[in-house]
Amino acid sequence: MTKAILLITLLLNAISLPAKDSWKPQPNWLILPTDREKVGNMHGDIAVSSNGDVYVSVGDPKAGLQVYGDNGKWKHNVPNAPSDLHGFVIKKEGEKEFIYCVRVGGGELLKLDLDGKRILKIPASSIPNKFKRNGKDGKPLVRLTGADVSANGDIFLTDGYSSDHIHRFDKKGKYLNSFGGKDAPYGFRTLHKLVIDTRFNPARIIGMDRANNRVVHLGLDGKFIGVVAEGLLLPACVHIHGDWAVIGELRGRVSILDRKGNIFAQVGGNDKKDEIGTNRTPPAKWLQGVVTAPHGITCNAKGDIFVAEWNITGRVHRFNHVPN
Repeated sequence: MTKAILLITLLLNAISLPAKDSWKPQPNWLILPTDREKVGNMHGDIAVSSNGDVYVSVGDPKAGLQVYGDNGKWKHNVPNAPSDLHGFVIKKEGEKEFIYCVRVGGGELLKLDLDGKRILKIPASSIPNKFKRNGKDGKPLVRLTGADVSANGDIFLTDGYSSDHIHRFDKKGKYLNSFGGKDAPYGFRTLHKLVIDTRFNPARIIGMDRANNRVVHLGLDGKFIGVVAEGLLLPACVHIHGDWAVIGELRGRVSILDRKGNIFAQVGGNDKKDEIGTNRTPPAKWLQGVVTAPHGITCNAKGDIFVAEWNITGRVHRFNHVPN
């Protein structure tokens, strides 16, 4: 009798435990155009427009920003998009949407409409030299890696492959200030991507301090708030969806963090050391639902996760959200 009661109690407790959201990989989601055998060399980002189209940046002069429908089928390439877009976001302003993108080679920010028309350009020369690191030739160097836009239109750029400073401009491209860098209290080592974290009031910056294996929060005024999470696997990219920060880790994993920085869920984990954190893992070694080097990440309105890999062949994952 006692055993029966114990068994019933355990079953009732299991039933009463809250179910957790999960994400299920959708195999072979991407459908290339008939004239392409591969996506192309990817070292960029990924974003979703309001109609569910998925934008993928690729190192291809003829197809630098590719657009796929929610069904995975290629639709078109954005005209005039550069082939060295490292980080970008899509922001809605009124009835239109715009792409804010940084060129890692060109060292500049571009604002484009979805048809590829250039609206704004912020060149590297707009950033004071005192916030730049000198390159091998002794000249000031800017290698922008990420960007986002706050509610008032201010533009934040991270120089993640050079000085690790964040540069702030107003919506018209006027330089405002810079903060961050490699020195205390920041101590950044490859501040790779950033986004505006709208889960908090006031909003703040959440940054991927990649080589320090940590995620950090800063105020929009540049004040260092603190470490969100540490001990990650080279966090490279982030997207805010609802209460979650969805983070792509270059060494083969995607982690979903809650508002307190605790790990809510993880997907795509890869424990094969020779396959992760490299852009050379060949298609023959790819496994469905297993990532190798997440470099860009985004979600659609349903919470489905899209991952852009760092890979010379080009690879995009989709993990469909399964609500609790």
